[in-house]
Amino acid sequence: MIERIIIIDKVDPVTFYGVNNANIQLIRNLFPKLRMAARGTIIKVIGDDAETSVFEEKIKKLEDYCAKYNKLTSEVIIDTVRGESPKEIELDDVIIYGVNGKPISGRTPNQQLLVNTFKKNDLTFALGPAGTGKTYVAIALAVRALKNREVRKIILSRPAVEAGEKLGFLPGDMKDKIDPYLQPLYDALEDMIPAAKLKEYMEGNVIQIAPLAFMRGRTLNEAVIVLDEAQNTTTHQIKMFLTRLGMGSKMIITGDVTQIDLPRTTQSGLVQALGILRGVPGIGRVEFDKKDIVRHKLVQRIVEAYERHDEAVRAEAAAERAARKAAGITETDNKTE
Repeated sequence: MIERIIIIDKVDPVTFYGVNNANIQLIRNLFPKLRMAARGTIIKVIGDDAETSVFEEKIKKLEDYCAKYNKLTSEVIIDTVRGESPKEIELDDVIIYGVNGKPISGRTPNQQLLVNTFKKNDLTFALGPAGTGKTYVAIALAVRALKNREVRKIILSRPAVEAGEKLGFLPGDMKDKIDPYLQPLYDALEDMIPAAKLKEYMEGNVIQIAPLAFMRGRTLNEAVIVLDEAQNTTTHQIKMFLTRLGMGSKMIITGDVTQIDLPRTTQSGLVQALGILRGVPGIGRVEFDKKDIVRHKLVQRIVEAYERHDEAVRAEAAAERAARKAAGITETDNKTE
């Protein structure tokens, strides 16, 4: 009789063991000659050498399946223990399988284009209106790279720029004030990584979420780095962020140039960077439009309504300038008035 200790560190134990430990109980029933105990990430098993060796092999196969699909069913357990290959539904466009095995994929042509562009480039700009899935797909790509051990960490960042409110009036300490700006990033991660595993990643700094200001002075190696809401960076901030890119890393910059919350006198760093970096090898660019909106159907109508309004305002301003020019009124005259 020997004792083996098996560590399952790729998956969330809650998902692996099942509701009320149903999965681990099934495994116990399938290996009646062994005595076993499971707690946290450790499974202890006692029995003869050959039997415990087979047990460890099967557990590792189940762990790999659970890590890939984020779920483990009784059918998969039985098939694996019996030596049969569990049924796997492979979808060509799946990026990762989220919590409860939900497949996350590029739902529109431009979302799929972002997936392909990310493969080919170390820096990718994803541009377009709200609701097109830019940030969600970017984070899914980062999680996939982490799960495939292509990188060692994920860095997610946003500029903490007020959209009509003042940061100082929010309650709590600095973390409490900043966290609301970062909440969309947390929401996406919670869709893709089980809660216990996400907590482990966060506490171990494998996944780091921080405001843009906290990036200064860092070199980000072997990471996928996502900068969200980049239209609200200043020209100095985005240059600082872009130059954090280290060896073995990839970066995705997302933004919507129609929703800039900076003061009118401050140029958007994203707008400037897009011009400066146009045509630079190794930099990809994907432009989303209202057809890519995957939120409530009203969001697309709202975006279209604002586009019509903006076009009308521009046309009115152009007509006013033309009328003043025809009347011989110059900008200097306007200021004098």
